[in-house]
Amino acid sequence: MRNQSSLGIMLYGMAGHARAFTSTSSRAAFTSTAKRSAGMPRRPNKLARASSGLDGNIGRLLSQLDASEPSEEVEWPTTRIRQTFIDFFADKYEHKFVPSSPSAPLNDPTLLFANAGMNQFKPIFLGQAQPGTELATLRRAVNSQKCIRAGGKHNDLEDVGRDTYHHTFFEMLGSWSFGDYFKKEAIDYAWELLTEVYKLEPDRLYASYFGGDEKLGLEADNEARDYWLQHLPESQVLACDAKDNFWEMGDTGPCGPCSELHYDRIGNRDASSLVNEDDPDVIEIWNLVFIQFNRDENGLTPLPAKHIDTGMGLERLCSLLQDKSSNYDIDAFTPIFDEIERLAGVGGYEGKLGEEDSTLKDTAYRAVADHARTLTFALADGAVPDNEGRGYVLRRILRRATRYGQQILKCEPGFFAKLVPVVVETYGDAYPELKQNQANIIEIVKEEEEAFSTMLDRGIKYFEEEINDSKSKIVSGGQAFFLYDTLGFP
Repeated sequence: MRNQSSLGIMLYGMAGHARAFTSTSSRAAFTSTAKRSAGMPRRPNKLARASSGLDGNIGRLLSQLDASEPSEEVEWPTTRIRQTFIDFFADKYEHKFVPSSPSAPLNDPTLLFANAGMNQFKPIFLGQAQPGTELATLRRAVNSQKCIRAGGKHNDLEDVGRDTYHHTFFEMLGSWSFGDYFKKEAIDYAWELLTEVYKLEPDRLYASYFGGDEKLGLEADNEARDYWLQHLPESQVLACDAKDNFWEMGDTGPCGPCSELHYDRIGNRDASSLVNEDDPDVIEIWNLVFIQFNRDENGLTPLPAKHIDTGMGLERLCSLLQDKSSNYDIDAFTPIFDEIERLAGVGGYEGKLGEEDSTLKDTAYRAVADHARTLTFALADGAVPDNEGRGYVLRRILRRATRYGQQILKCEPGFFAKLVPVVVETYGDAYPELKQNQANIIEIVKEEEEAFSTMLDRGIKYFEEEINDSKSKIVSGGQAFFLYDTLGFP
């Protein structure tokens, strides 16, 4: 086969045009330390890169020798960061630990995947919790929710791999108050945890608040602003519009202003103008939602009971506490990257982005690692690849990972299933359902990967004969759609 790198790069760009309360987890499980994510930072594997032109077996041996070298212990490994968040709210402020709901909510037809921690608490927000149930009496809650954003309103799939912070699977650290405390306590708790427990530098934090909206008939949330001013100077408390700072569950239902906390990775500067500007060095880390209105066909009316719903991405927080510029450099990704490197034939991960990543090698590393987590968690929760709904989304994710692995990273067919045990070992203590379902997950992934490898060969042949040998060298819309829809190319 010729020109496979060109094929991979072409397909990467084509994708955008071709596409027109139950868990076996417990709080006790979260206190266990995951064996392989406990504290080994990601670092370039110089020996593996130097040996990329050698025989594959020699290269793998050198990679293993380098990986066996001692690494600096991480002060804030992922397991400690997750458990510290839960313990802070559960032990100090009497929040009940509620295990994560499944990442694939099989009993909720309105959701492809759990995309936020509040999903399992919707009955409380909507006033539909059945009397006598645990939900009906719940006043404060905390957990780390398994989330997947790869379909529907929240869809990060095509961004994964291209940057350092998008994921299809991620963990959302969440805290809730249901008709109990409100803005002051939520803001004070967030400030205390970030600055006194995690020890983030206060002068790098920026708080945004709802600046009002004439169309909604709402004034600025000066209450939240004034509470933030008890912790931050005016230059770090910013008014923002409804797009960024007014949260709604849907076209109707509970909603309210929100307040976001942003962190400047650089420091020693005024970064206020970079807040909400998609700057990779000034990132949103925590969203505090103040649910105080209900929207119906007549507009907004105040709710009789006001709620707090907060969410903070675990991977982003880990990158800050571990002083990593990329979410993919945190300790939880290290064993997955190491295994990909062992299986790949192109050398180690170098963290390149954009034009610097001309071969898409590092894009592929990030995408494959992310997708391995997504498939492992979703299949553990009972979802299966299929031709429709969430199953179709999972099939697309698996095929995207397989194509990246085989075409860009030069992995042998069947490589993707070999990543499942690494994901299970990394996260299995916190989420025991992974260990319980590992054999089934591997079997499903193997079957899907084998079937797609055959289709991938067909697609490469089609590309070679119909496109690469044509005079125009232009991929028509029909050809792109055939590759995407019929041959399963991402």
